[in-house]
Amino acid sequence: MNAGKSTILLQASHNYRERGMNTLLFTAALDDRAGVATIASRIGLKQQGHLFSDEDNLFEQIEDKLEKNFVDCVFVDEAQFLTPKQVWQLARVADRLGIPVMTYGLRTDFQGKLFPGSAELLAIADILREIRTICHCGAKATMVVRLNADGSVMIKGAQVDIGGNERYVSLCRKHWEEKMGFWPSIEADSPTLKFEE
Repeated sequence: MNAGKSTILLQASHNYRERGMNTLLFTAALDDRAGVATIASRIGLKQQGHLFSDEDNLFEQIEDKLEKNFVDCVFVDEAQFLTPKQVWQLARVADRLGIPVMTYGLRTDFQGKLFPGSAELLAIADILREIRTICHCGAKATMVVRLNADGSVMIKGAQVDIGGNERYVSLCRKHWEEKMGFWPSIEADSPTLKFEE
């Protein structure tokens, strides 16, 4: 959150278009804060894109658009909301159609757990680049907390709850742990990470 992912996506798309190339932009259907199918940054940049939802076959959609107009690059905002199957569809776009695909999204949710789309991207992406923001202490922020209406930190809840600065705060791992009020531990007989409250 607050690292400028959408700004960087829009700038990269602009660079392609400035050179006479065509880009295809996608954003998650469930995030309509800036308007339907609109990719917008906090600094005011915005551009219309195409929506994706869980049921969509992105390979087929891109292949269909390719028949009508050449596509030089595909950009996906809110990539954490991709399904693992859609991540593989985008990999197929890169591998079989020869079109670069750049995805931008969050790695983990407010509880520090990977989103399914992010997990698949981390597993199969050719290149990973971290876009950084900072915690209030000045350290690199890698986590987010979700806020309740009264400003207190939410510990439990659904993985997806669309919101911006009014709902989420980016923190370093140390301050995230302090705000969440628990710390992870690994039991000797279990390879899974458990949270102790």
